[in-house]
Amino acid sequence: MASIDLNSDLGESFGPWPMGDDAAMLDLVSSANIACGFHAGDPAGILSVIHKAVDRGVVIGAHVGYRDLVGFGRRAMEPSSAELIGDVIYQIGALQGLAKAAGTSIHYVKPHGALYNTIANDTRQAADVIEAIKAIDSGLTLLALAGAPIVQQAREAGLRVVCEAFADRAYNADGSLVNRRLAGAVIHDPELIARRMLRLVSEGVIESIDGLDVTIEADSICVHGDNATSVVTARALREALIANGVQIVSFIGAASGGHRE
Repeated sequence: MASIDLNSDLGESFGPWPMGDDAAMLDLVSSANIACGFHAGDPAGILSVIHKAVDRGVVIGAHVGYRDLVGFGRRAMEPSSAELIGDVIYQIGALQGLAKAAGTSIHYVKPHGALYNTIANDTRQAADVIEAIKAIDSGLTLLALAGAPIVQQAREAGLRVVCEAFADRAYNADGSLVNRRLAGAVIHDPELIARRMLRLVSEGVIESIDGLDVTIEADSICVHGDNATSVVTARALREALIANGVQIVSFIGAASGGHRE
């Protein structure tokens, strides 16, 4: 039976300002990328989301980003290596502490937003993130963009890497994500998203924004949790996958408590 992980970026609410429906998303995904306070999230809210994930058997990971609350971590930055290594270690450590308080632990790291896109190709910043992960816990898995140079770079450095695709994002012909500033970069139709991801799981290809088939090897699919259609999209995708015989399970494995069907 084919299987795939579904992940989502959660814990991004800040005080009285909600961001997405974390509880509903946790009923649908198998892995949760939890904000660490630099691009979004506050300690009390993050801890609450972790407790909800534990209740549902969802595996959690650290969603680390640039120190950019105002820009939601989506602005490109050039921190020094010392700054970036320290910031990533700090964020992972903070989430580890909150996870321990909730009776669980984190299993992977997924960089967020501009940091994620930068390290996909920037070998210096990628090396800094890799060094930070290894410094705090070399057993953590790195969740990275399928086909990007960082995948091989991190593997050569000794990290386990799991590749992901994005359910609601358009792709360029070279396998990169279409810039969010461009028209059509984000896909909102749940049925179209489900069809695209079913094809990805069954054939290993996704249609680019200009109509070309792009080969993508991915063991995880990200459904963003910060927009109005997130829950509807995630539910449609999950139901379509299950209806076509695809098992939803975390890439960490059932031993860590991931969803199974």
